[in-house]
Amino acid sequence: MGGDLDFIGVAEARSALAWWLEAGVDVAVQEEARNWLKAAPPPAQRAQPAVDEPPREPLPESLKALREWLSSSLQVPMARPGARRVLPHGGEDATVMLLVDAPAAEDLAAGQPIGGDAWTLAVRMLAAIGVTPDQAYSASLSCVHSPGARLDQRARQACAEIARRHVRLARPQRLLLLGDGPCAALLDKRLTEARGHVHKVEGVRTVATFHPRHLINRPLDKSLAWKDLLLLMEDES
Repeated sequence: MGGDLDFIGVAEARSALAWWLEAGVDVAVQEEARNWLKAAPPPAQRAQPAVDEPPREPLPESLKALREWLSSSLQVPMARPGARRVLPHGGEDATVMLLVDAPAAEDLAAGQPIGGDAWTLAVRMLAAIGVTPDQAYSASLSCVHSPGARLDQRARQACAEIARRHVRLARPQRLLLLGDGPCAALLDKRLTEARGHVHKVEGVRTVATFHPRHLINRPLDKSLAWKDLLLLMEDES
């Protein structure tokens, strides 16, 4: 058992200890064998706290209150701070209510749901069935001007709920849906499927036809739109 013992200094001891720690030796004696080649478990995922949506505002119960809500509420579909809005145009108890999709740039410039050359044509279409501009009420599914944005299914359902309340409060005699957007929201149909039929929205006689902007670009469809207007104004059976 003889022999000389080699003593190491503090610096050498620290160096050796650091080497063993780097090698993964963190205990002198362990009760069970350890698999040093086993991959380390992934770090524990922190549970993300649930983010509660703000409570949804109840829809207003009068046309005036609804228009004020549309002008300011951030729960209006596609609304965001600073976004420009185009509010409904006209008065309640209108002979015809025109419902379009979200406003375009020319509508924004005119300050009404149908603007520019499209409104000029809309006035002529109304005149052809004996309705003056002040006998019409126009509104859009979403009053927010959002270039390039498209409504997802959830937003479209919200728009449909608002539009139905809008029709109920405005109390028009007839409802004319202009374009694919209103047809999808209120009838769950494309315009091509909805045309040529009488529908009911909140008890109001409803017909679908082309947006005047479409008719400007495709004037051959004006004859089809004329048939839709005649269907809209037929006496109730």
